[in-house]
Amino acid sequence: MSKKLRLLVALPFAGALFVAAPPADAQVDGGSWTSYSPSFTVQQRGCGTVSGSTFTLTCNTASGDQRAERRYVTHGSGTWQFEGSFRITSMSGTRISLKQTFNESAAGPFFMLAVENGGRLYAVHGGATIASGATVGATVRVNTVHYVGSTHRTYINGSLRHTYSSPSGSFYDKLGFYRTSSGRGPGTVVWSGIRFWRR
Repeated sequence: MSKKLRLLVALPFAGALFVAAPPADAQVDGGSWTSYSPSFTVQQRGCGTVSGSTFTLTCNTASGDQRAERRYVTHGSGTWQFEGSFRITSMSGTRISLKQTFNESAAGPFFMLAVENGGRLYAVHGGATIASGATVGATVRVNTVHYVGSTHRTYINGSLRHTYSSPSGSFYDKLGFYRTSSGRGPGTVVWSGIRFWRR
């Protein structure tokens, strides 16, 4: 085979490799960020079970503490970014929390991103619709950018969808599947691509 023909044969394959290559970074909100890897503990309560990055509620109980989560370590002042993608693999229940930001200085969560059966993503406190399309089998990327003492921003698939005023204090992130006060299981979600940055 001539050198020219070998080059023409190789080019389509090389092009395919280029198209499939993932971006080096997917963080949002601009500026310079430093990545870090916080430790976490696993929380399983009621009918909640955790297996690696798979979080399941096995019951349809509409009361009690039903949760399957990771609780990341506390951080203080500054700006903090979380990124992760979730894919709901089953959902017979509804109004299940996926991602939370907790304020240690106050009772209960500061921000909760939850999903209804049918795919509506919403903010539990206030009830605002954040996005749609979080249906069974769909992969959704979530970024939260927290300017402690100023604002908490939620991005869905790279688009800013929710901004919430933030007090000062110490906070921590949680993810998984957690029954809200008006929710119930069962259901399963798989999280992937979990990353954190700060500045």
